Amino acid sequence: MTSPKRQAYALLRLTVGVDMLMHGLTRIGSGVEKFVATTVGEFQATILPEPLVHGFALVLPFVEGLLGLVLILGLFTRGALICGSLLMITLVFGTALRSEWNTVGLQLLYAAIYYLLLTHVEHNGYAVDSLRRNDRATTEL
Repeated sequence: MTSPKRQAYALLRLTVGVDMLMHGLTRIGSGVEKFVATTVGEFQATILPEPLVHGFALVLPFVEGLLGLVLILGLFTRGALICGSLLMITLVFGTALRSEWNTVGLQLLYAAIYYLLLTHVEHNGYAVDSLRRNDRATTEL
């Protein structure tokens, strides 16, 4: 049965998923090394060691893309939302080191959306997770 809460949850989950997927794909598509070089340059004046920034920036587009894909599918949704929240904590930390408070504000908005999705995950319909739950329930009978 369709409920407005399940529909709203699915639409918000899909929106965040598309956003994260596109973050990853655009960074991969324009060249990961270009993104890495830009990011390393932005963190030159911070306390973070360059190899740490380089490694994080190298992995970030792939993490964003994978996170977006699993959110779009609604696969491992709770785990994906926790990973997304942890990613936002990391991004807020780095952005705060650079004193880019407007960007931190946007990242806090992402964190709030992850919070909403995580605290209302019981409404996660239209998702691979719900198909897996139904399949498990059928085989347990």
